[in-house]
Amino acid sequence: MSFWQEKSLADMSPAEWESLCDGCGQCCLHKLEDEDTGQVALTRIACDLLVIKTCRCRHYEQRSQLVPECLDLQQHDFATYGRWLPKTCAYRLLGEGKPLPDWHPLITGTPASVAAAGMSAAAYAKKAASMKRSEDYEDHIIAWLD
Repeated sequence: MSFWQEKSLADMSPAEWESLCDGCGQCCLHKLEDEDTGQVALTRIACDLLVIKTCRCRHYEQRSQLVPECLDLQQHDFATYGRWLPKTCAYRLLGEGKPLPDWHPLITGTPASVAAAGMSAAAYAKKAASMKRSEDYEDHIIAWLD
């Protein structure tokens, strides 16, 4: 049995916790919350620190200092912030008692399985700086998360 099947998120080591990240980059896309309903929407607009081609953070260790609104799940109560993550995110899935998807790198043994499954934000993410002045983040909603 694998560590993610045996341990709760709270009981994982830092290395185990980090290995759960599939590298899809979706958590680094801006989210919008409807003030009336509380629903959270995912946009295709990427954080300035995301390297879109690789879906990795340019300054991962300093991300919380450089982008104060970045949710560092190790620093926060996961139950509260988990709904801001994509439905396919390992942290969210395991937190909800669900298994990892078949395409997850811990299952397949290769990070390339994320892109092959069509789960990488690299295929559709864009930087805020590339938006036209007339565009709004609402124009770039791609999914509702909760």
